[in-house]
Amino acid sequence: MVVMSVNGAAHPSADNDAVGNSPSAGLANFRASHGGPFFELQAQLRLLRENTLRAGTRAVLFVALAWGVPFLLGIPRSFSLDHSHNAYLADPGVWAKFFIGIGAFVLAEQQVERGLRARLAQFVRAPIIAPTAMAQATRELSEALRQRDSRRAELVCLVVAIFAAALSYLNFHTVDVSSWAVEHRPEGNRISAAGWWSICVSLPLFVFLFLRGMWRHLVWAHLLRRIAGLDLRLVATHPDGKGGLAFIAQYPNAYVFFVFGMSSAIAAAIAKNLLQEGLSMTTFSMVMTGWLAIVIAFFAYPLSAFTPPLSRLKQDGLALLGAQATRYHRAAERKAVGRNIFEDPTPEPADEIADPSKLFDATQKLKTVLVSRAAVVPVAAAALIPFAVAGATKLPYKEVFSVMKKLLLL
Repeated sequence: MVVMSVNGAAHPSADNDAVGNSPSAGLANFRASHGGPFFELQAQLRLLRENTLRAGTRAVLFVALAWGVPFLLGIPRSFSLDHSHNAYLADPGVWAKFFIGIGAFVLAEQQVERGLRARLAQFVRAPIIAPTAMAQATRELSEALRQRDSRRAELVCLVVAIFAAALSYLNFHTVDVSSWAVEHRPEGNRISAAGWWSICVSLPLFVFLFLRGMWRHLVWAHLLRRIAGLDLRLVATHPDGKGGLAFIAQYPNAYVFFVFGMSSAIAAAIAKNLLQEGLSMTTFSMVMTGWLAIVIAFFAYPLSAFTPPLSRLKQDGLALLGAQATRYHRAAERKAVGRNIFEDPTPEPADEIADPSKLFDATQKLKTVLVSRAAVVPVAAAALIPFAVAGATKLPYKEVFSVMKKLLLL
């Protein structure tokens, strides 16, 4: 079989001769959740090791710090479930950010690292990246690792987290009702011990983990886009229908936990603010649809870089196979009836030509957009379930889950 690079040159199909050399081995061992100052700090505290992230243990620890400590500081009132008094256990924001969100962000690290590592290794195993482009791919990987380990990036995440904490502090002084975090008084609000802990520890930790995860996805996105610009050995008739790149379209599933944590925090804010003021089913459906579009765009950005090479592959493949089909079927026509119906005085070659019809049909079916419904269903569910749960607290649950089902089936 002949495979075509995205620049139009043809290369003979080869076995995995690139897997054994050091550049390809480095590309296949990309670890998205390692490196950086925060990783180093956790390693020094023996919360993780180089060969294991211990995501479950760290998730329990961070949730205990962010959610458990304020609960303990607020005892005995922490046991109250009274919504009218804004009790700790009745606050959806507390559960969404400090319990679900932080736990999900930490658990996502292991899932993301395994998922992205497997997808990147497939570029070498196939091999999708041509051997002549492997050195450039290694340089792109080195740049991605440098960005992943950036101290400046994590410092920015920390500064934004501190800024969010400052805004929370100012907000506590302006609220006109008492809650688990603040006691409203005529002479001025008084922040409780649990409130101070949420300002100084819980909220900054949530924001920092969220921004750090977003930054690392951006690094991955740019790495994918740079790989898409290399000399790729794609084949238009690949059975996956995407030139051999269907495996990379599955990478968003590695972010199920991360998306669930992010969506929980946003859905809780809606449940706490918008739903209390009254929200129609139509408006709520628009909110869910808009959020799903944002999540899909989040993952479509890096995958969209592969659309141009796939489009060129399809266009060039159809042109090449179409020309061969013309020669084959004219030869078949001469063999069947003794001449061509549309004759040409110029002699035509009588060489045996393979019938390219099946290859032509397969090339016509080649999909040039890697994002597909089947590939993002788990992520879409993770994005919509928190909204459905939040909406069901104020709206008919049958209608809410009906909307979610329709969005998942789009």
